[in-house]
Amino acid sequence: MAPHLTSLVHRVVPSPAGRVHLVEQGDGPLVLLVHGFPEFWYSWRHQLPALAAAGYRAVAVDVRGYGRSGKPADPRAYRMLDLVEDNVAVVRALGEESAVVVGHDWGATIAAHSALLRPDVFRAVGMLSVPYTPPGGPRPSDVFAAMGGDEEFYVSYFQEPGRAEGEIEPDVRGWLAGFYAALSGDTLPAPGAPDPHFVTKGGTLRDRFPTGRLPGWLGEPELDVYAAEFERTGLTGALNRYRSMDQDWADLAAHAGAPLTQPSLFAGGTLDASTTWLSDAIDAFPVTLPGLVSSHLLDGCGHWIQQERPDEVNTLLVDWLRGLPAQ
Repeated sequence: MAPHLTSLVHRVVPSPAGRVHLVEQGDGPLVLLVHGFPEFWYSWRHQLPALAAAGYRAVAVDVRGYGRSGKPADPRAYRMLDLVEDNVAVVRALGEESAVVVGHDWGATIAAHSALLRPDVFRAVGMLSVPYTPPGGPRPSDVFAAMGGDEEFYVSYFQEPGRAEGEIEPDVRGWLAGFYAALSGDTLPAPGAPDPHFVTKGGTLRDRFPTGRLPGWLGEPELDVYAAEFERTGLTGALNRYRSMDQDWADLAAHAGAPLTQPSLFAGGTLDASTTWLSDAIDAFPVTLPGLVSSHLLDGCGHWIQQERPDEVNTLLVDWLRGLPAQ
């Protein structure tokens, strides 16, 4: 294990999921780090020591369905309301009254909704790669089904129970390597190449993944860590988040259009589809994020921002955290 990870403290705390596994480092105001798909606490390995060194209690969780956290069997148990309550349970189990919450990918959406639904607990929110979009609008499954024409959008593909598992689990390591490469700034497909976010009829996502080269941020040892964890746990718990999106749409209808008013941060990559497809959401930040303090697009960066550009992200996070009102 890398030297900067040897001082990490692992623990398991009770939550509505049954348990949440977390990894912490440092002392000071609590900063809760929430990963996305397909990751686990390890995706924050560069941020934990940097935040600890800056005087914060940095805590990275395994979201329910991942790692050593609880994995309910029912896909409906992965709705946003439950994930928010898991985050609240972590804060309480750590003996804290409040926290700053920072998320990446799905974790950014979980962090945003944690701040929206529990402003009494989450005093500030940081979002990496996926900008805030308020609840509301058309039913998600209808939107995704209409995308891509003759091809199928990856979210629709993931929503069918067992289907993506059938593609991924025979070769977890190879699939992860291709998926990470497809969305990384230095290995993503060339302009004009078939889009890896879509599946052809009768095909698989993997058909369009780059092959033969790992991203610069992902060495063989790091890939080994990811592969070993998902080979152990399987992918169903992770994919169940996609299978709960219509439930979220119904659950959160009362919050349609609601802004996040806490101090906020956003950082994304210029080569990330999450920022290009959702550019209108970024343009809407003056309305949807009236407390926005810091917003950045990192040139040439792909989707895995805190791993592709750890030093830059660490600086952005620490500068933003230091500017927040004292607890």
